[in-house]
Amino acid sequence: MESQLSLFYGLSFLTVVIAFAFALYLYLWVKKQKTTNARIQEISTLIKEGANTFLRREYKVLAKFAAVAAIVIFVLLPSPIWQGHMIDNLSMAIAYIAGTVLSAIAGKIGIMVATLSNGRTAEGAQKGLKTAFLIGFRGGAVMGLLVVGCSLLGVAAVLMATGNSSILLGFSFGASSLALFAKAGGGIFTKTADVSADLTGKVELGIPEDDPRNPAVIADNVGDNVGDVAGMGADLFDSNVAAMASALVIAQSLSGTGFSNISMVFCYAILGLLASVIGIAASGIGKKDNPTKALNSSTYVTTGIFLVLTALATLVFEGFSWRIWGASAVGLLVGVIIGITTDYFTDDSKPIVRKVAHASGSGPAFTVLSGVAYGFISSLPAMVGIAISALVAYQLCAPMGDGYAIFGISMAAVGMLSIVGMIISNDAYGPIVDNARGLAEMGGLGEETIRISDELDSAGNTVKAVTKGFSIGAAGLTVISLLGAFMSEANEALAAAGRELITGFDIMSPTVFFGTLIGAAIPAVFSAMLILGVDKNAQRMVAEIHRQFNEIPGLREGKKGAKPEYGKCIDIATSGALRELIPAGLMSIIATLIVGFIGGPSAIGGFLLGNILSGLLLALFMSNAGGLWDNSKKYVEAGNEGGKGSEAHKAAVIGDTVGDPFKDTAGPSINTQITVVSLVSSLASSLFVWLSIFH
Repeated sequence: MESQLSLFYGLSFLTVVIAFAFALYLYLWVKKQKTTNARIQEISTLIKEGANTFLRREYKVLAKFAAVAAIVIFVLLPSPIWQGHMIDNLSMAIAYIAGTVLSAIAGKIGIMVATLSNGRTAEGAQKGLKTAFLIGFRGGAVMGLLVVGCSLLGVAAVLMATGNSSILLGFSFGASSLALFAKAGGGIFTKTADVSADLTGKVELGIPEDDPRNPAVIADNVGDNVGDVAGMGADLFDSNVAAMASALVIAQSLSGTGFSNISMVFCYAILGLLASVIGIAASGIGKKDNPTKALNSSTYVTTGIFLVLTALATLVFEGFSWRIWGASAVGLLVGVIIGITTDYFTDDSKPIVRKVAHASGSGPAFTVLSGVAYGFISSLPAMVGIAISALVAYQLCAPMGDGYAIFGISMAAVGMLSIVGMIISNDAYGPIVDNARGLAEMGGLGEETIRISDELDSAGNTVKAVTKGFSIGAAGLTVISLLGAFMSEANEALAAAGRELITGFDIMSPTVFFGTLIGAAIPAVFSAMLILGVDKNAQRMVAEIHRQFNEIPGLREGKKGAKPEYGKCIDIATSGALRELIPAGLMSIIATLIVGFIGGPSAIGGFLLGNILSGLLLALFMSNAGGLWDNSKKYVEAGNEGGKGSEAHKAAVIGDTVGDPFKDTAGPSINTQITVVSLVSSLASSLFVWLSIFH
C-alpha cells in the first residue's frame, strides 16, 4: 500500500504541473487580447495600482501577525517545546508559514489576472457577448486552476516531507488564518466603497452606477478585486486545504488500510483538478446563449466528469471502497443542489427576486423586510442539504469500522470541494465582468456594449451567489470532519495523560452546554464587528465624497477639467479596512482558547457545535439575502417596476447597500471563521487536556 501512496504523490505533482501549464496558456491567451481605448487603459492602471497598494499594505500587517503566530506555534504546538519534541514543533511552525505564503500567493495571482482581464473584457463586449464572456471566464479560470494546484501541491508536499498528518493542521491553519483576515479586510474595503458610491451617486444625485464624476467609483472597482478576487481566492484555497487536511488526519488515525484511505483522498483531489481542467477547456457560449446557463452548465459537466473518473478509479485501485466513493458523490451532488436552491432565491429570472423588486415600489422598509424574510427561508434547503449529506455519508461508512463514519463525512466535504477549480473560475468571473461593466461606462463604449456588460455582470452576480452557497456548504461538512479531527487529536493527548477518551459530546453535560452557548454567539459578534467596520468606514467616505462635490468646481455638473480625487477614497477604504480586519478574527481565536482553558476538550466540543450551527445559518442567510437584494436592484435597473430613477429603484439601492456587507463581508467570512476556530481547537487540544480548569 505504501507503493500505491508513492504513486499518488507522484501523480499529485504531475497533475499540478498540468494545471499550471493550462493556466499559463489561458493567461497568455487573455493577455493577447487587445486594449486600444486610452481611457480604459488609464482607469485599468488606476484599479491595478490601487489593488496592489492595498494588498501590499494588508500583507505587511498580516506578516507581523503570522510571525507572532509562528513563534507561539513553535513554542507550544503540537506540545510545549520543553517536553523535548522540538522537530515536531519546528515542522508545525514551518508548515504554518507555508500555508500563509501559499494563501497570500493565491490572492496576489487573482489580483494580477483580474486586473489584466477587466479592460479586455470591456473592449471584448464591443465584439459581442461570446468574446467578452470567454475573456472574463478564462481570466477567472487562471485563478481557479492556480489556487487548487497550490493547495494540492502544499498538502502533498507537507505530508510527503513529514509523514505526519497532524502537521497538516498547521499548514491548514496558516491558510485559514490568512484567508480569514484577507476576506475580512478585502470585504470591508470593497463594501465601504460600494455602499458610499451607491448612496451618494444613485440615491442622492441620481447619476449612473459607474459615473466617473463620483470620487468613490475607482475605489469601488479596486474593491471588487481585493474583496471578491484576492479574499475569495484565499478563502477557497483555505476551504480546499482544510477539507483535505481533516480527511487525511482521520485517514491516518484509522487502523488497517490507512495507506489506501490516504491514497483515496489524494486520488479524488487529483481527479477533481483534472475534471476542472477538462470542464474549463470545454466551456464556451454561443452568440445567443445565456451566460448564467453557460456558467452553470460548466459546473454540471465538471461534476459528471468527476463522478465518472472517481468511479473508474474506485474500480481499478486496490483498497478503494465504494462506500467512501458514495460518501464523496453524495457530498458533491448535495453541493450542486445547494447551488440550485441558492439560484432560485437570487436569480432575477425567478419569482423571489421579482417579489422583492415589486415590494421596493412601496418603499425601502419593505425592500429590507421582504429580503430578510426570504434570506432566512433560503437558509433551510442548504442546512437540510448539509444535514442529509452528513447523515448519508455517516451511515454509508459506519459499517466499515470504528472511525470510518467520520471519515465518510470528511470525504463528503472533499467530494463537495472536488470541483473547486471550476467553482473559483465561475466566482472570479463575477468581479472581472463587474469591473468590465464600469470600464465600459467610463470609457464611453456605448449603450450596446454597456447592455452586454450588464448581462455578463448579472450572470456573475447570480453564479457568485451559487458558488458562495457551495463554499459555505462545503465549509459545513469540513468543520464537522474537523470536529472528528479534533476528537482524534484530543484522544491522543487524553491517552497520554491516562484519562478517559472522548467518544461523543453529551449536550446535558454542563461543560459541553457552556461551550455550545458561547460558540453559538461568536459568529453573530464576529459578523457585527465586520458590518460595523463597513458602517464606520463608509460614513468617513461619504463625508469625503460630499467634500469633493462641494469644493471641486464643476465636478457635480461634469464640466471638462473637473477631476475627482480618486486616491483620497482609495486611501480611506484601505486605512479603515486595515484598522478593522484584525480585531474580529482575533476575538474568535481568543474566545476559543478561553473556552478550552476553562472547560477542556468537552467544552470545546460544545463550542465547535454551537459555532458551526449558528455560523452556517448566519452565513447562508447573509450571503443569500445580499445576493437577492443585489439582483432585485439590477432587475429594476433593467427597466422593471419603474426602472432607473424611480422610487422602487431608490428603495432597491438601499436594500442593496444593506445587503452589500452581508454578502461580501460578513457572510463569506463566517465559514472561514468556523474553520479557523476548529483548527485552533485541534492544534491546542493537548494544551486544553493539561491546562483546563474544569475537565
